Amino acid sequence: MHIADFVAGSVGGACGVAVGYPLDTVKVRIQTQKQFTGIWQCVATTFSKEGMQGFFKGMSLPVTTISMTSSVVFGTYRNCLQCLSQLRGAGGGPNTKLEVFLSGMAGGVAQILVMSPGDMVKVRLQCQTESMRGGSNMSKPKYRGPVHCVLSIVREEGILGLYRGALPLMLRDGPSFATYFLTYNTICEWLTHTGKKGPEWSGVMLAGGIAGMAGWTVGTPMDVIKARLQMDGARETKRYKGFVHCVTETVRVEGANVFFRSLGINCLRAFPVNMVVFVTYEVLVGFLRTKPDTEEPARPQLE
Repeated sequence: MHIADFVAGSVGGACGVAVGYPLDTVKVRIQTQKQFTGIWQCVATTFSKEGMQGFFKGMSLPVTTISMTSSVVFGTYRNCLQCLSQLRGAGGGPNTKLEVFLSGMAGGVAQILVMSPGDMVKVRLQCQTESMRGGSNMSKPKYRGPVHCVLSIVREEGILGLYRGALPLMLRDGPSFATYFLTYNTICEWLTHTGKKGPEWSGVMLAGGIAGMAGWTVGTPMDVIKARLQMDGARETKRYKGFVHCVTETVRVEGANVFFRSLGINCLRAFPVNMVVFVTYEVLVGFLRTKPDTEEPARPQLE
């Protein structure tokens, strides 16, 4: 088992959260609240009403949960690659593109159990447009922080309330991470010079950024549905009966284009975030593997 990948994935995920959280808040608000009509309008409104703090609402819990989920994703991915290679009888040889795709999908699905509650709390806190520093004549936010949000959801909706939106989350992250890892490894292969084990650091950064954009292009439609199910009933009357009803009602009322309303900001956020994630991951994996001559390289080669 490759323990180094669990550790490196955890640290890389935490660094990615720190880089991308403000844009993630803007993305979630655009997806779930009609008062925000575009990226710059959302940024300006959030800043004028809530200050810089408005972009970092609910960040403390995601740093913890995404560290764990990123650890699960990278660790599962790496160990699945090894298992598939052994089943094929390759004996640690290069992995095929199909193996990379399937291992990435397995990693994306495996982290749902850990990720869903933290993601639920993150979305609820990000969508609170009320400011804690508002005067006595202004409405106060429903949730005072991550712990209060968790307790409120469990009290009002039960434990399963923390897993609302888990199905679209799985449908988002399975294909998204499959595309993510396949894109990263393919670009790294293109940028690796003959006789080298991997690309230069500039190549790792480029591959990571493009992989993040590719993954979010695949995952954005389900991300919209996930966010709407998570926010449903939190601020107003419950609108959706379930996953299928949310999809059909969203298309009926707003058209199919709504599924890609936040694609621009997802890609804008994904490039720097995943550039940081993969650089951190590759650096730590290289450091934690004490016997580089006997271990496979951090980036699997493709046939």
